[in-house]
Amino acid sequence: MTTTAERSPAPTGRTGTTTPVTRIREHARTRPDAVALRDKHLGIWREWTWTHYWDHVQLAGHALLALGVEPGDRIAIHSENRPEWLVSDMGAMAVRAASVGIYPTNPAAEVAYLLEDSGARVLIAEDQEQVDKALEVIDRAPHLERIVYVEPRGIRGRYTHEKLMSWEEFLELGEKHRAAHHGAVDAVADAAEPDDLATLIYTSGTTGPPKGGMLTIRNVEFAIKVLAEEGAFTDPPPGPDDLLLSYLPLSHVAERIFTTWFNASSATQVNFAESIETVPQNLREVQPTVLFGVPRIWEKLMAGVEIRIAAASRLKRANAQLWLRVAARIGDDLVRTGGVHTTSTRLRYAIGWVFCYRALRERLGMRRVRYAASGAAPIAPEVLKFFMGLGVPMHEVYGMTENTAIATANRPGRVKLGTVGEAQPGVEVRVDDTTGEILTRHPGVFAGYWRKPEATTAVLDDDGWLHTGDVGEWVDGTHLKITDRMKDIIITAGGKNISPSQIENELKTSPYVKEALVIGDGRKYLTALVGIELDTVGEWAQRRKLGFSTYRDLTEKPEVVDLVRSVVNDVNSRFASVEQIKEFRLLPKELDHEDGELTATQKLKRSAVTQTFEEMVESMYGGGAR
Repeated sequence: MTTTAERSPAPTGRTGTTTPVTRIREHARTRPDAVALRDKHLGIWREWTWTHYWDHVQLAGHALLALGVEPGDRIAIHSENRPEWLVSDMGAMAVRAASVGIYPTNPAAEVAYLLEDSGARVLIAEDQEQVDKALEVIDRAPHLERIVYVEPRGIRGRYTHEKLMSWEEFLELGEKHRAAHHGAVDAVADAAEPDDLATLIYTSGTTGPPKGGMLTIRNVEFAIKVLAEEGAFTDPPPGPDDLLLSYLPLSHVAERIFTTWFNASSATQVNFAESIETVPQNLREVQPTVLFGVPRIWEKLMAGVEIRIAAASRLKRANAQLWLRVAARIGDDLVRTGGVHTTSTRLRYAIGWVFCYRALRERLGMRRVRYAASGAAPIAPEVLKFFMGLGVPMHEVYGMTENTAIATANRPGRVKLGTVGEAQPGVEVRVDDTTGEILTRHPGVFAGYWRKPEATTAVLDDDGWLHTGDVGEWVDGTHLKITDRMKDIIITAGGKNISPSQIENELKTSPYVKEALVIGDGRKYLTALVGIELDTVGEWAQRRKLGFSTYRDLTEKPEVVDLVRSVVNDVNSRFASVEQIKEFRLLPKELDHEDGELTATQKLKRSAVTQTFEEMVESMYGGGAR
């Protein structure tokens, strides 16, 4: 098995390899004044044309060359989503270096690990918060030579570390290098080869330290070919008329596809959300045509609808509830037809559009969405059906860092709820007859884990099959259903194999439940730790005049416990007795990444959570405090 070396060979001449960088350069040539990116500055949307974008990519590339960056080096980016993230990413690729995304929520200890493990020579840090983290651990990052900060507030004039450089100084350095070495970036970019390391994308680290997945230019271009050019997601494929909102971390492979690679390949317009908190407002402002979200986003948007309806006047509430019931029946019909409208559903939806759906979709920021997708984690079918009934064309998709997020997808008109769809074009997918593990093979399968050959061997066999670690089964011989992660399957004391994620997802369809962790491995029965959704439960409590001061105080209200018990009982009614939750406890705090309870992608760290709340867990099995 071949793995990518730590430093790629020096450019040997023009190869004609197409890359996202050469694609951006071509857009700058053919559509120079069209808008490529938009971000908000002082409350006003600011436009970046393709000419402006490409000019900044060139400047970043020249600056990196001036700093001595060579092909195969790593450039770390620690920032929220913004144009400078893409400029840094593409600037690195332009000089055949590899970007390393660091989640903005990563605490200093994780930043130290990522910088040390990747051997990054340059760090692009967004602001004072991220610079402080880097300076705190700089002794653990011996390869780090320069820290470039984008936002000067709190840094300029106060910090004097010799490795610091402002973004303006970085671009000025690039300008000087371009003047002295005109065409240098183009020459290096044109020497790119398919096996060049494009990026290191670190896994979420649910069971141990994150591992850097090595994605090559070949991997990235395969993803572009399948998703953007052949339109395996959308019909028609994404193009210049499509608007996207970038808000999920660009350190994640899925957001990299929708924000960076779709933009580079199809000239889509990317609009950067101001922050994760302003996503609802930014959705309303942008009204994107293509929208990707992880399950937590869709669940929260659905819960938000429940909150607004509950708080509305009696007349508006009655109208909304009426048309949501109609939408539920439309959703049921669309599930039966694979997402294809019938004459009946079109008629009902057209009437509902006048009285409810147009205003509701406008409010949600989804009035123009022609394609919506959920991925990166399992989602309850009820959530997808809810949005389908509102006229949002929902599709569940499946992939992971290790296969450049290319595996399966529900296609427009062939949606089968409860599955992650059919194999993408050019993708081989099989389910192991013995273990039920899902395996994939195609040109997008990664080159391995950075500096971890043993870990690579564990997931990538000699025949090129990627062992995903997910357990699944075929539905009707065409659509893949994922039952759980192999490592998460619960085997009860009675020997029953149970998939906890299915039960957890059902619990999280409730607007009152944010997190759910089912426990029962080696136990006589199942229990659950449940985290409430503060906004919806808080609003529910206020309407009932239940006073509370903190999150913990709210969870200790008997009425709130009874509210969640009704949710648990409802979910239990859908499962066999052995799969039912016999006891539950409400978490006394919101789970947090910095406390080690969630990954940077907001996935539960099961072992960490059960260890933190061990006494609470034991109380459900006859021991400890209640």
